[in-house]
Amino acid sequence: MFEGLSDRLGGVLDKLRKRGALKESDVREAMREVRVALLEADVALPVVKEFITNATERAVGQDVLRSVTPGQMVVKIVHDELKNMLGEGEDINLAATPPVPILMVGLQGSGKTTSSAKIALHLTKKRNKKVLLASLDIYRPAAQQQLKILADANGLHALPIIIGEKPVAIAKRAMDMGRKEGFDAVILDTAGRLHIDMELMSEVAQVRDAVNPTETLLVTDAMTGQDSVNVAKEFADKVGITGIVLTRIDGDARGGAALSMRQITGCPIKMLGVGEKIDEMEPFHPDRIAGRILGMGDVVSLVERAAETIEREDAEKMAKKLQKGQFDLNDLLAQLKQLQKMGDLSGIMGMLPGMGAIKKQMAQTKIDPKLLKHQEAIIQSMTPKERENPALIKASRKKRIAAGCGLSVQDVNKLLKQYQTMATMIKKVGKMGKKGLFGKGMPQMDPSMLEGGDAGDLQLPKGFPGVGGGMPKLPGLGGGGLPPGFPGFGKKK
Repeated sequence: MFEGLSDRLGGVLDKLRKRGALKESDVREAMREVRVALLEADVALPVVKEFITNATERAVGQDVLRSVTPGQMVVKIVHDELKNMLGEGEDINLAATPPVPILMVGLQGSGKTTSSAKIALHLTKKRNKKVLLASLDIYRPAAQQQLKILADANGLHALPIIIGEKPVAIAKRAMDMGRKEGFDAVILDTAGRLHIDMELMSEVAQVRDAVNPTETLLVTDAMTGQDSVNVAKEFADKVGITGIVLTRIDGDARGGAALSMRQITGCPIKMLGVGEKIDEMEPFHPDRIAGRILGMGDVVSLVERAAETIEREDAEKMAKKLQKGQFDLNDLLAQLKQLQKMGDLSGIMGMLPGMGAIKKQMAQTKIDPKLLKHQEAIIQSMTPKERENPALIKASRKKRIAAGCGLSVQDVNKLLKQYQTMATMIKKVGKMGKKGLFGKGMPQMDPSMLEGGDAGDLQLPKGFPGVGGGMPKLPGLGGGGLPPGFPGFGKKK
């Protein structure tokens, strides 16, 4: 959602990077352009004023203007001020006597129920907690059933539904069940409204008083822009919230809500909904978001995602094959599955340093991640021998494969042609003695990036804009980037 802002800031800061010496007038002119970019991104005016004042004061200092690389120093200052604007990253607080009550509040349609299930899954998988979900929404049709279905589908625990029970009674019953059955946390999904009213606030306050929640999380939609900031301020003033969950961060909104939220409300953003899938909920890391906005990418998040989806043993086994120049359709199938697990291809590109242009190119060439499923279906319609030796696939076999996957013979031919291109290139790479599609181990990165240190030191990490080096190696995607010949996959006809 930060593409527009990233492009504008990138253009301004690139001009500074290319210059040797900087005058104070150069810095002030750049800051004026940064101000316009932030306002166009829908960042609140008071936040923009404070940001520009702080950044300008630091950037026109003698240490910056007289430094060896003044342009890089200004970029570092902008990066640091973006981090300050976004606030500190705080995880969900579970430091209380179990079961820890977590109250979810927000307007209708903000993604509150889905976010409740996503957070429960996050706490279960990432923090090894036993979590109970309970819906207090007795007004929206099938709201309680929706949460129950989400819980059952993902191996989560949900409070049994009793028709006609009031929200406060449901909350108390959930806490009782949590104590008796040894739950670490109880997530209470309250009812939303189409607008803020006294009835909504009163009901939320009653539930809050009944369970005394450790966390009161406001779920708000990033797509609504400054309206979401106003809603957050209203809830903070009247109910009292401890954190914010920002949903639809993967949308095409301008991003001002995320940048304004902390300073306007005084509440930290704790979680980000980065996609529609139940596991697409991430803790908020301001330094990583600042890196994405400035085109530095978010390699740490990408490595974490890769580590979750790619088995190291499989990656090393594949690396040995590809070093020998060996690549069959079983290997291609594994690649397709792993890329789909890691999520949308444009999202992956957005996490890599300096990949904004490639991300745009992918959009222009209409690469559709959903169509990767078609290639997967074609390969799965083949016999094991055909996958190991694609040369066996003649006309009659192509007809059978096409019938088996519900696609045309032309689709089968297209996949085989693309596979042949990849196999030929990988064979050449194998002869050259280089690593193929997969690499071993984790990427080589500057240690400060992993330690949450000063990622603004732009002269160090390879692959950053303006610095030598290539894309980072990822487990299962070694050597950087997509497989040779891969751009042909997923394109619309």
